[in-house]
Amino acid sequence: MNTFSRAWTRTLGVSVRAMVVFTVLLGVVYTLVLTGIGQLILPSQVHGSLLKGANGEVVGSSLIGQPFLNANGDPLPQYFQPRPSAAGDGYAGDSSSGSNYGPENADLITAIGERKAQVAEFNGVAASQVPADAVTASGSGLDPHISPEYAAIQVERVAKARSLPVDRVRDLVASHTQGRYFGFLGEPTVNVLELNLALDGLGG
Repeated sequence: MNTFSRAWTRTLGVSVRAMVVFTVLLGVVYTLVLTGIGQLILPSQVHGSLLKGANGEVVGSSLIGQPFLNANGDPLPQYFQPRPSAAGDGYAGDSSSGSNYGPENADLITAIGERKAQVAEFNGVAASQVPADAVTASGSGLDPHISPEYAAIQVERVAKARSLPVDRVRDLVASHTQGRYFGFLGEPTVNVLELNLALDGLGG
């Protein structure tokens, strides 16, 4: 075997061994270590931030919104309602998307007007009180949050449907309002599923 062949064979052997070593280290060991650390430090997040109902059954994730509708597709008055969704038939995790309509799109303008009238009538408020997130979908179509303003116009309707004091429902909203990240990033939000689960805990 000449010098070139020996050098080529040696290089190939080194390359194969390096590939095997780094595949095991980065593809197996690294993954297992990070998964283990995640299980210890952030077990809820590792498993999808799942939320459970009163019976212990999984009812959803705090990261993905969901509608609260009856069998006919109408919003349930005893629950806080999320913002509209353009993901599939609404909050479909495998169809994440926005409508991609621009602010001057005629269909979007019409839809917003219709939604505003529906939200105002459903909650017994003036159309001018309906905030933007009540009539527009998020970019992902999966946003689990609404603004405190949208939650506020739903308080009396939910309280009446559940025969609960308005102040008690309002306090529950306040306790489930998340402030800005680090005190200055983003806007305050309310997680709709977490709030509705807390409502179920009150009864009514």
